[in-house]
Order: sequence, then structure tokens, then C-alpha cells
Amino acid sequence: MSKLPLGAAPAAVPTASPALAMLGVNLMVFMATLDMSIVNVALPTLVTVLDTDFAAIQWVILSYVLVIASLLLLVSRLGDMRDKKRIFSAGLVIFLIASLCCGLAPSVGWLIAFRAFQGVGAAMTQALGMAIVTQIASPSSRGRALGFIGGTVAMGLMIGPPLGGVLIGFFGWRALFLLNVPVGIVALWVVARRMPALPPVRTGERFDVPGAVVASLTLGAYCLGMTGMQRNGFTDPTSLALLAVAAAGLAGFIAIERRASQPMLDLSLFANPLVTLPLCMAVLVFITGASGFIMPFFFQSAQGRSVTEMGLLMMILPASMAVTAPVSGSLADRFGSRGISLLGLVVLLGGCLALGTLTARTPWWGYLLRTLPVGLGIGIFQAPNNSAIMGQIPPHRLGVGSGLANYARVFGQSTGLPLVGTIFSALVLTSGYTGQRADFTSAPPDALAAGVAGVFRWLGALLVVAIGLAVLAWRVESRRRAAEAQAPRDQAAG
Repeated sequence: MSKLPLGAAPAAVPTASPALAMLGVNLMVFMATLDMSIVNVALPTLVTVLDTDFAAIQWVILSYVLVIASLLLLVSRLGDMRDKKRIFSAGLVIFLIASLCCGLAPSVGWLIAFRAFQGVGAAMTQALGMAIVTQIASPSSRGRALGFIGGTVAMGLMIGPPLGGVLIGFFGWRALFLLNVPVGIVALWVVARRMPALPPVRTGERFDVPGAVVASLTLGAYCLGMTGMQRNGFTDPTSLALLAVAAAGLAGFIAIERRASQPMLDLSLFANPLVTLPLCMAVLVFITGASGFIMPFFFQSAQGRSVTEMGLLMMILPASMAVTAPVSGSLADRFGSRGISLLGLVVLLGGCLALGTLTARTPWWGYLLRTLPVGLGIGIFQAPNNSAIMGQIPPHRLGVGSGLANYARVFGQSTGLPLVGTIFSALVLTSGYTGQRADFTSAPPDALAAGVAGVFRWLGALLVVAIGLAVLAWRVESRRRAAEAQAPRDQAAG
């Protein structure tokens, strides 16, 4: 299989209005991230209003990201086989209908089901967003264009918490989902009018249905097992059996993909360490990012803050991401992605270690100083890392490349949410809480704060691993560049 030369970019598809076409993509990205950040803020409210518990309420988020994770690579393959614009538009319509259903959900069970339906639409758009931008943008501006996507993600995350607090206070939780409808209609109009047709580069390819089914079952078993442990304990036989099924499913998925003539996930891409290492780094970073869903419990239950205060505090992290994400993409275009993404990881590690010192009595400005490096680090890291991945993907695999980059994020979230929840549960239980499992709204403030701080110390250890992978990727790229520079001299000497 051919691949692009080191640092090369696929040719752009000419269009009369690339900026407006990319605006449609960014509006959908904004809507999806706004929806996620608003839901995070609403979790404590939903626990009370819908009469449920900590373990169950996670599935309002998990059902969404789990469906995305299950469909992302399958839709990416579809994007390499069909017109990307049509798939993106269909996903946008599904997302709008599902958002309306979420806003009308009568119970937590229905809300979880409609969130899963919403995940179908999100998967159809997120899987192809970066592929569409990569095709539309000129090669010299690819990093900047992807950086704007990172900035849009940060903007959605930044606006979500304070807007969520206001909407919950004035209109109730249903308004959080109904807000997507007018924004989505604008996005659909822009995509229909301004995005060019994006037909496949290569024809005659087929779906890998067995691989998609096994991947979905594997992720579902993992998430059910981890959340089951939070409710029933870490020796619960059913939860342990589900985790064993997940491990067997992972092995089965790899075996299926190796034998498939046209696999959902082309494992040969992972033979290139400059694809594999950045993907692993992204997974670790987004496992870290999954910690955001426990912060509302810290602010409301441990510190007694109002929803509005909580929303303002939680916008600090995405605001710092919004400042750095577009700039880091431009810097990657000019200076290369490796050093800048490594810098982002180092800054992110410093922020996680600082958050590992939180207490129930930490003032607002103390939280601000601790969380600011986390947002800066993610913003610095994300766009250069995505640009590095997409620069190594062959043109006829751009859909899969975009899907892989997005899958690293969604896989990090879908595995990180139950992992963070399980670590948090264990730490709260060992900090003096003796109440009912999976219901921490009545836990002592110091126990909740100890659980949150401990989670960030564990996540810091994962980031040390990510930094090691970044250093390794930098060395691999340096050796390749040296070998490419030496090759013409060897040929001339011969």
C-alpha cells in the first residue's frame, strides 16, 4: 500500500468557497462538543430530577460515546467508498432528530436510549470531519484548518458549562438538548449549499461487518463491566466476566481484521510508527480528558457551589484550549508537529499533578491556576498531533485516517469514563465514605475531594507514558529524515 512521503499532504479538492464549506463542518463539531460539555454540568441535576445514581447517570454520556466508538471506523470506511458530503449531511439530520428526542425524554432510560441514537448521527459526522477538511484545505494550510477544528472543540467546551448553568436555572435540563435544533439547521443549510461533492478516490471496496459487530460488543462489555464494579464492588462475578469477554473480544477483533480482505481497520497502517505512536498518545490524552465528568460532583457536593458558579469555573479549561489550539496548528505548519505536541504533553502533565493537590477548601482562584495548564496543554497537543497522523495517511484512506484520529479521542473517552469512575469510586470508598455504593451525593466533602485529587494523580502517570511515546516518535521521524537526505548522496556515490 502506498503512503505519502514524510510530511506530505494529500491534494486539496478545489471549491469556490472552502471557508464556508469548512464552516459547516465546524458548526457540527461545535454542536457535538457543546452538547457534551452541557451534559457534564447537568449530571448532578439529572441524578436528582430523574431519581437515579452515579453509576447509572454515567450512561447518559457513555451511551453516546460508546455508539460513536462502535460506528466510527465503519463510517470511516463508508467515507472511502461513498460521497463524504452525503454521509455527513445524513448524520447531521439524525443528530438533529435525536437531540429533539433527548429534550422530550420522559425518564433516564429513554434519555440514555435517545443519547445512543444521537451518537449515530455524531459518528457519521465526526468520522469524516477531518477527512473533509483535509480534502478541502490547501496543503500549506492543513495544520491551520485542523487547528480551527481544535479551536471549535474548545469553544464548544468553553461555552457549554456557563450556558448549561443558565439554561438549567431558567428553563430546566431539557433545554440543553433542544438548543441543538436551531444550530443544526444552520449547519445543514451551509453544508447543503457550500460543501462540494467529495466522491471516493478508489471504488470497489466493501464493508467489514464482522469486525464492526465484534468491536461494538467488546466496547459494550468493557463499559458495562467497569460501571458494574462501581455499583457491586470490584469482585463482582458478572462485572469480571464482562471484562473477560471484552479481553476476548479484543483478541477476536484483531484476528478478524488480519484475515479480512477489506478490513474495517487496516492494520497495515499501524506498521508505520508515525501513525501508531500519535494515536496511542491521543488515547492517553483523552482518557485524561474523561475526568471532566467528575468535576460537577466536586464543585456541587464537595464545595457546595451553585450550578452557575460551577459552569463559570468549568469554562476555564476549554477557554485556555481555545486560545492555543488554532495557534498550535499554525506553528505545526511552520516548525513541524513533534516538538509542539511534546510541549503540550509536558504542560498537560504539570496541570494534572497540580489538580492532584485539590481539597474541599481550595478557593476558586486555586482551581483556576491548577486547571489552566491542562487546557493549554491539550490545546497545544491536539492539532499538531492530528496533523502528524493525517500527513502519514494515503489519499485513498483519508476517511479511515480521519476515523482513526477521531477514534483515538472517542476510544479514550469511552474507556476513560468508566475507568475514571471506577478509580474515583475506589478512592472515595477508601477515604472514609461508608454509604451506599454508586451514590456519592451524600459522601463527606473531604472524601469526594480526596477521590478527585487521587484520580488526577493516576492520570498523571498515564501522561508520563504519553511523553515517552512522543519522544520516541520524534526520534523515529528524525532518523527517517536523515535516511531520506542520505539516500540521494548514496545513489550519486554509487
